[in-house]
Amino acid sequence: MNVLILGSGGREHTLAWKLVQSPGLTQLFVAPGNAGTAAIANNLPMGVNDFPAIREAVLEKEIHLVVVGPEDPLVNGLHDFFLSDASLKHVPVIGPQKLAATLEGSKEFAKEFMARHQIPTAAYQSFTAGQLQEGYRFLEKMTPPYVLKADGLAAGKGVLILQDLGEAKNELRAMLQDAKFGAASRTVVIEEFLSGIELSCFVLTDGENYKVLPMAKDYKRIGEGDTGLNTGGMGAVSPVPFADREFVDKIHSRIVKPTIAGLKKDNIPYKGFIFIGLIKVGADPMVIEYNVRMGDPETEVVIPRVKNDLLEVFRAVAEERLDEIDLQIDDRSATTVMTVSGGYPGAYEKGKPISGLSSVADAIPFHAGTTLKDDVVLTNGGRVLAITAFGRDHKEALATAYRNVAKIHFSGMYYRKDIGFDL
Repeated sequence: MNVLILGSGGREHTLAWKLVQSPGLTQLFVAPGNAGTAAIANNLPMGVNDFPAIREAVLEKEIHLVVVGPEDPLVNGLHDFFLSDASLKHVPVIGPQKLAATLEGSKEFAKEFMARHQIPTAAYQSFTAGQLQEGYRFLEKMTPPYVLKADGLAAGKGVLILQDLGEAKNELRAMLQDAKFGAASRTVVIEEFLSGIELSCFVLTDGENYKVLPMAKDYKRIGEGDTGLNTGGMGAVSPVPFADREFVDKIHSRIVKPTIAGLKKDNIPYKGFIFIGLIKVGADPMVIEYNVRMGDPETEVVIPRVKNDLLEVFRAVAEERLDEIDLQIDDRSATTVMTVSGGYPGAYEKGKPISGLSSVADAIPFHAGTTLKDDVVLTNGGRVLAITAFGRDHKEALATAYRNVAKIHFSGMYYRKDIGFDL
């Protein structure tokens, strides 16, 4: 089979790394890819939202399966684009159609879905620019901290958690009236703050059947001890030590099953990954958000633990026979540590040469923001490399990952030295 992966980050490099291990793979293409995918697949220089270029590539390269990494093309209707085109509709897409992708594309849509299907989540109300005063009154009834979420996609920056009521009102006005997050904040969801520890649950569904993949915990803040600005993710651990059998059973019965059943009941077709962002409040799981793709850097610890031929798994999704797959999971712990450009998540420079990659041993360097120039690997993003390692537990895996991070160098390189500190 010829396969096309859309995306350019660590998630896509990990999926590529896993797919090239399949004997059923003929050729693998990644668009646009990075220096890591260039070493194992064919990179195609096109954007993930350039649907005409994607169509041309699928026809020219005789692609049999498309795997969508990021959320943008899904929210923009890539899967629907394939289904509506006579020459593409036979090519399966791993990633939901536009209606289902609204679970990530609109926080209000996701909240209404959860309310409809009794899926535990924080109490909330949503507001538009014409309802600013009502929004103020809703904030006044709440106890701090105040959680404000831009309804649409805001590149991971649309969530504010504020302690001061006056500041919360100012930010609500900035989001609704001053378009602080552009079109994403035309509607703002205000919700109660949930106190607890977060983790992520990953589900793969063919629309009828589903499999729950290994759970993971990622670390979003730039600073050690979970301080500073939010990032795309500074590291991840799988499995999650505090997610014991009883807690996982609650996730399955109270959240995963009602989610899949709710999609069917609402007549929302879904083929692909569902990423359920969870928080453990006391002894109970609650949903923070849905994403309609795999997480990053969670993919870098979840997918390496899957022992199955991933191409066979994706074929089963495409053919609605996922129930036939016996998912085999590596018992070992996997951890990943993200190295980032100096200044990230603020302004940072690109084009810094990376050395030490050939010295990495007993670990896998997944490329996130890299590019090739004259056979030299250069930095090309805020998050640059994710170093993944295995161990008998997360401590042993982290020790191996950090030992290998120390071998890598580029100007301004930074990484958190405390991944897993709270476990």
